[in-house]
Amino acid sequence: MTISNLSSRIPGFHRMTTAERLEAVAAFSGLDGATVAQLGAPGNIDPHLADHMIENVVSTLSIPIGIATNLRVDGKDVLVPMATEESSVVAAVCNSARQCYETGGFVTSVSGNLMIAQVQLVGVPDPHGARLRILERRDEVAAICDGCDPMLVQLGGGFREMEVRVVPSLGGPMVVTHLIVDTRDAMGANAVNTMAETLAPSIERWTGGRVLLRILSNLADRRVARARATWPAEAIGGAGVRDGMIAAYHFAEADPYRAATHNKGIMNGVSAVVLATGNDTRAVEAGAHAYAARDGRYTSLTRWEAGADGALVGAIELPLPVGLVGGATKIHPTARACLKILGVTTAAELARIIAAVGLAQNFGAMKALATTGIQQGHMALHANNVAIAAGAVGEEVARLAATLVERRAVRQDVAVAELERMRGARTA
Repeated sequence: MTISNLSSRIPGFHRMTTAERLEAVAAFSGLDGATVAQLGAPGNIDPHLADHMIENVVSTLSIPIGIATNLRVDGKDVLVPMATEESSVVAAVCNSARQCYETGGFVTSVSGNLMIAQVQLVGVPDPHGARLRILERRDEVAAICDGCDPMLVQLGGGFREMEVRVVPSLGGPMVVTHLIVDTRDAMGANAVNTMAETLAPSIERWTGGRVLLRILSNLADRRVARARATWPAEAIGGAGVRDGMIAAYHFAEADPYRAATHNKGIMNGVSAVVLATGNDTRAVEAGAHAYAARDGRYTSLTRWEAGADGALVGAIELPLPVGLVGGATKIHPTARACLKILGVTTAAELARIIAAVGLAQNFGAMKALATTGIQQGHMALHANNVAIAAGAVGEEVARLAATLVERRAVRQDVAVAELERMRGARTA
């Protein structure tokens, strides 16, 4: 099977067998035989590698990797691997992307690759004076930081700037130095943490204070990714659907109780791509939620409005500190295979695609909420899980799932009883 013109529009992709889908992805992404074999292996991680990734290893947990189709990002068609256990997440992105494909898909940008490390200083009698003494040493700070990672400097990264703040706290004022570092195609945690720890003794010497914490901030607001897209009103069901979705956004923008679930839905898509590529889901999630509260109250990560032509226009901004080198992105073979599918060559490209997926995910959730409700589509897919949990095998899974959906009773007790009835009727 070959995919013509490298289009992410693959008709019937969800109806293919697993092997057929993998073949289609391999053709699209030009994967070699070893990569295809890695993706096709049921466990797909060597026990020796797992034992050296974390401590006390006894096993591995395989999470399904689905492919989001229909995505066009900055004029280029991409297939996006998503690792998730939750039903309907991948389908929502596929459907959302399809509905804006003809209007150009997603347009993205990034603010840069800058990460922040914090050095906490306490015990100085003159915190404002200490702040200035640190700022006066900028060139020394730059030399110390760049000396920690000459390879990063050779690649065009390294120290860029510093900020020093006096932060009021329950224990009195503390002086906090921010080291702002270009980490290029690495997520950068190890690099900036090393710089902060190396710089600490100098800050103590310059100020007479005592350094405590020396670590990165996961509020990576110097590493923001953005995406926008347009959905014609007729493509999504008309002006009524559009206005209902905008009202749903207004709810999330105004109310933190709604915003928490609204943003969780966005992160369903974001975290699935982050996980598939071996990046740090917890860092990305922490930064995104902190960014949603950056103005003093927790609110939506997305913005939705009606364009001049009546179309629905959506946009997203969130920190995306992801990398292509270092950590699991470099050593986990399946993460490397997923990066090959994406075809990205820089961390910025990866962040742009993830932002587009987050916006698509949000569109799908809001459209469902504003029309049929979230459960209709979600429960139809979740019914398969319930059927398997009840003991269904082979062709029984699809039959039992369809029955549960038809009865509007996607429940474990109903599934068990219905499976017994099905089997009894077959043997009668």
